Amino acid sequence: MRRMHLNAFLMGVGHHEAAWRHPRTEPSRITDVRHFQHLARVAERGALDSVFLADTLALAGKVRYNALGGLEPLTLLSALAVVTERIGLIATVSTTYNEPFHVARKFASLDHISGGRAGWNIVTSAGEAEARNFGIERPAHTERYARAAEFVDVVTKLWDSWEDGAILRERHTGVYADTDRIHPVDHAGTYFRVRGPLNAPRPPQGHPVLVQAGSSEDGKRFAARYAEAVFTAQQTLEEARAFYADLKGRLAAHGRRPEELLILPGIVPIIGSTEREARRLEKELEELTVPEYGVAQVSTMLGVDLTGHPLDEPLPELSGATEGQQSRARLVLDLARRDGLTLRQLIARLAGGRGHRVVAGTPEQIADQLEEWFTGGAADGFNIMPPILPGGLEDFVDHVIPELRIRGLFRYEYEGRTLRDHYGLARPVARHVPQAVAV
Repeated sequence: MRRMHLNAFLMGVGHHEAAWRHPRTEPSRITDVRHFQHLARVAERGALDSVFLADTLALAGKVRYNALGGLEPLTLLSALAVVTERIGLIATVSTTYNEPFHVARKFASLDHISGGRAGWNIVTSAGEAEARNFGIERPAHTERYARAAEFVDVVTKLWDSWEDGAILRERHTGVYADTDRIHPVDHAGTYFRVRGPLNAPRPPQGHPVLVQAGSSEDGKRFAARYAEAVFTAQQTLEEARAFYADLKGRLAAHGRRPEELLILPGIVPIIGSTEREARRLEKELEELTVPEYGVAQVSTMLGVDLTGHPLDEPLPELSGATEGQQSRARLVLDLARRDGLTLRQLIARLAGGRGHRVVAGTPEQIADQLEEWFTGGAADGFNIMPPILPGGLEDFVDHVIPELRIRGLFRYEYEGRTLRDHYGLARPVARHVPQAVAV
């Protein structure tokens, strides 16, 4: 029976921009590893597929008004790996400001440390502030994706540079590794020249799971070729169905089947024992938002400075064209125009999940929403984005997960040990080059 895939998207003390001001959170724990270890254990208790950490390479937004700045994802996930046994560990790493060899080695290491639970969320880094931190001009949108494609090609070649079985450990002969099974990659392309092989054995999963989060045309082309899971944002069932059908329909051109790519929209569940209680929490968070911060966030999403624009008027006429996050800019503009929102109302709608769908209600009502999208051709599962942490994740695991299990929509326990097992993905066959390398 087809079942949902659920990831816990962990962000500080919650996804709502005012989470740090709410009495149910402790903002001092944003850099406390014990906070994240607790969250990972809670998610594993619910048998969720993975925990996921986003990342940017700049201090974006107005830190005066929001609890920004956090821990580097791969470092943090290594600390989570040692206190968990089954749950997947997905980290965001940019292809624009890294080198393939470094990334291949780090994810191979995390996969070994965790026993095959690593996943890589591939991003191309849309922000100008990120480019300034590396002393370069922000590459154009299309160029970022061209570099990302070659980057992933090199990383997967490096993971495959050690064949399965290359390590022999023959004490009686003194032979540790069969060098006929260790290969250079000899990559020479537009952006990278990499000799190889990798200085770490092939990861337990063969390749850590490849995840992608862009929904622009370039992003969808990239996902159809490389991604095994896509984190996306849609506001309506119709939009989600259209995205799902479009992206799944692109796979055949790359020799892939629909089940080889999971589509996982983000959802922010505001949970109460009654709908009134959930709405009260939603209202409390809304009242804690700071308009100046919200204006800065919307400005960043749209690539247009809205400082000084009247809060109680609609957005000015904008094209939505940006070299930043193109799909998110279109989503925000469509939301504002479809619902006739003023800037103030738009800020409130985005405060919970930066464009991801926010649903407030009882556990049964949250489960209803998830089931409708899952069975209605809009999703293979969801990226769960609790508005406050740890309480929002604890509420989801303790109250929504049991409801999904009763409906036969989610597992009672893990049926495998790796992230590929949880996602139902095959282990990639290594692609080898003919010559060996002397080591």
